[in-house]
Amino acid sequence: MGTVTILLASAATSIRASELDGDWARGDGNAKVRIAPCGENICATNTWIKPGTPREKAGDQLIMDIKPDAGGGYSGTAFDPQRDKSYRLSITISGSSMTTKGCIVAGLLCKGINWTRID
Repeated sequence: MGTVTILLASAATSIRASELDGDWARGDGNAKVRIAPCGENICATNTWIKPGTPREKAGDQLIMDIKPDAGGGYSGTAFDPQRDKSYRLSITISGSSMTTKGCIVAGLLCKGINWTRID
């Protein structure tokens, strides 16, 4: 991806990024994250993980390169440096609810997660 494309994607993301910014609780009650800008991207950083939750810890980060999509949400890619994995990512927000959907293996394996904004 060229520098100009990255800058344009970053500018488009910042238009509505405040919708994403803030603290969110995962629907299963096992995690809380803070979503905030990090460089040219947006990062979701684990701020709390329920004790005994495998493979996750506070401080883990997901680096998202996303932009607004035609459906009113966001789409793009996410990179998990702790696991060295990249995902196709889509995000929808409705009020204080957010749904994230990450896919690997050319979109054949996907998982959706519901989140609630923490005030």
